[in-house]
Amino acid sequence: MIRAHIEELVGQSLNYLKRDGELASDLEAEVTVERTRDPSHGDFACNIAMTLARPARRNPREIAELIRKRLPASRRLEKVEIAGPGFLNFFMTRKARLGVVREILAEGEQFGRQPSGSGPSVTVEFVSANPTGPLHVGHGRGAAYGASLASILDAAGYQVQREYYVNDCGRQMDILAVSVWMRYLELCGEPAGFPANGYRGDYVYEIARQLRSDQGDDLRHPAFEVSRDLPPDGEEGDPEAHVDALVDRARTLLGAELYQACFKAALDAMVDDIREDLTAFGVNFDTWFSELGLQQSGALQRAIDRLQDQGWLYEKDGARWFKASELGDDKDRVVVRENGRTTYFASDLAYLLDKLDRGYDRALYIFGADHHGYIPRLKAAARGLGESPDRLEFQLVQFAVLYRGGKKLQMSTRSGEFVKLRELREEVGNDAARYFYVMRSHEQHLDFDLDLARAESNENPVYYIQYAHARIHSVFRQLEKTDMRHNAAIGEVALDRLEQDHEEALIRSVSRYPEILELAARQRSPHVVAHYLYELAGQFHAYYNAHQFLVDDEHLRNARLNLVWAVRQVLANALSLLGVSAPEEM
Repeated sequence: MIRAHIEELVGQSLNYLKRDGELASDLEAEVTVERTRDPSHGDFACNIAMTLARPARRNPREIAELIRKRLPASRRLEKVEIAGPGFLNFFMTRKARLGVVREILAEGEQFGRQPSGSGPSVTVEFVSANPTGPLHVGHGRGAAYGASLASILDAAGYQVQREYYVNDCGRQMDILAVSVWMRYLELCGEPAGFPANGYRGDYVYEIARQLRSDQGDDLRHPAFEVSRDLPPDGEEGDPEAHVDALVDRARTLLGAELYQACFKAALDAMVDDIREDLTAFGVNFDTWFSELGLQQSGALQRAIDRLQDQGWLYEKDGARWFKASELGDDKDRVVVRENGRTTYFASDLAYLLDKLDRGYDRALYIFGADHHGYIPRLKAAARGLGESPDRLEFQLVQFAVLYRGGKKLQMSTRSGEFVKLRELREEVGNDAARYFYVMRSHEQHLDFDLDLARAESNENPVYYIQYAHARIHSVFRQLEKTDMRHNAAIGEVALDRLEQDHEEALIRSVSRYPEILELAARQRSPHVVAHYLYELAGQFHAYYNAHQFLVDDEHLRNARLNLVWAVRQVLANALSLLGVSAPEEM
């Protein structure tokens, strides 16, 4: 990559200057080279002279001149100029600029990618929605962001492991299980009154029907026996107390084995549904990590014992508490309740310790914006466990709001009134959904316009980008109908015939692709790739509309075909990172 080459040249120049005493040997500064916005200022610029001016107590232009004079020779650079207060502007030779076309055609799908394993290792956890209902469009943004970011990190050389944390135990799963049981009883002709805080979606009926088919009447009990002496529900009672009492009643009446059968039917159905939905969305995981497995493996107790050994637990009101407030959290956290049951936070502790014990350099959590409180909580947990919180990273994905016909659509899992991710995919297609979810920064709220996502016009950004890719294929289909052929070797020799402004702009843009990947990985921002794709597509459409590719001049024709095929390759490479297809026809 030319930018890295220039950074190396500047670093060598600084070493020469320090060695010869022209700069102090203890001067330290990071050499960063950025692409210029205005080509008249060169291809790349470096501000190292201004960074060194204060510690060196010298004029930055004077330092820039010293660096320029001691730069090693490079066949890729035509000249180096000093501009403004002390910028070093680097002008590439035309041959070096054109060389990117040759490089793209040679590397194909690998263009822009760094060697696998050249970066740090990272486990990326994302989505991890409770398996209490189907995924809705709110989950979709976290899924698209997480999958795209994992692919970008992988392309940037990171060793990436993708993980879904399945909350397969705890109170919400018990509420789902009892919701299924109540629908099962209705199917048996024993309606016992559905709890106000139960899960009400149609999917609960579907699970109940399958449960009835599998278990027959084994789970059937008279309605009066189920509802007898329960705390009042609804507005006149306490819905939370009512549903908790109903869970206890289910455990008592069904017994451990049959209650587990009901629980497992609900869990398996929902995990299978979520897995199928995500797979169809192009989102795959290396590991589906079970919260229940933390208890069964002893990991939960190991984490609690670690806190105890580190002196961070204390007893209060019959419960065991973690001194989280002393380690950066806003309050202390209960780890074991007075009834002896562990808390959700205890599972979070065990899961965190398990992640770090697996040896990843970094554990990246991708949460919804409403989980911001987890950041100080988990960092405090890492400190309490004797681990460095610097190994933890958090990205918060803001909410996505769906609009159809200008009307905002509501989402609520418990009420069952929500738009499923599956429905969104069916309405706008995977490509539009994946692109729209990441075309804005994950740190910004997203208004998802269904009407725009469905539109087959240039106003729809994903259509606009895919159309550029398809247009390039159409050029080669047109070529097949003529007596002309694409000779890539001739095109390579004739690249210097690419002198039009549109051609220069495209060459400059495709050469930026490796830097775009690096930037997107560093900033954890897939939208950087989405914006780049839109810009590159726009430049190609302008080129297509202004120039003929299948010209009689053999050298010019093949040079242009090489260029547009390189553009096609970059479009396809970048689209694949976002989980968007690159169609040959539209």
